[in-house]
Amino acid sequence: MFRGLGTDSVRPRMTAPGQTRISRTAAHLVGVEGRIASTVFGTITAMATVAAYGRAFPDSPWTVEELVLSTAVVLWIAHVYTHGLSESLSEGHPLRVGRVRTLAGREAGILLAVVPPSLALLLGAVGVLDETASIWLALAVGLGILAYEGLRYSRIESLGPRGTLLAVALNTGIGLLVVLLKAVALH
Repeated sequence: MFRGLGTDSVRPRMTAPGQTRISRTAAHLVGVEGRIASTVFGTITAMATVAAYGRAFPDSPWTVEELVLSTAVVLWIAHVYTHGLSESLSEGHPLRVGRVRTLAGREAGILLAVVPPSLALLLGAVGVLDETASIWLALAVGLGILAYEGLRYSRIESLGPRGTLLAVALNTGIGLLVVLLKAVALH
């Protein structure tokens, strides 16, 4: 199934001249270049995990954070692998390790999207915020990221005011459904 352990099929890292490690990391937290989908997917996943487990562990944001992180890792692995299989089948060639590496980098936004909500949960875990407040803050941070990604999408696609409003509304609407799940269905 896997062929080609060499690095010849791995694309070079895309960095701008003079870009620091911190700026690259920050770019990944909100999506790199046109790569918005993995950040949106990771944010929605993180929010859904917070909503689901925030109810089960309302006094333990540390446990919720661990669940958010582990869920993101499992879903990232599954996402990368299934995309690799799909591309292999549709393009008619065996799945290669180099291609999986490329996909893993491209989909890193799934993992990095959990960092801001996790930091909010950490504030509750160390006692800076009330535990429940940190769970709500994690959801609010997720909504903010989704709104920002809607704006990024509209800029990349050169959408006008209506298109921008629609992109932001769709992204935040999905996030609000998750918050609604937390507020209504799980309480």
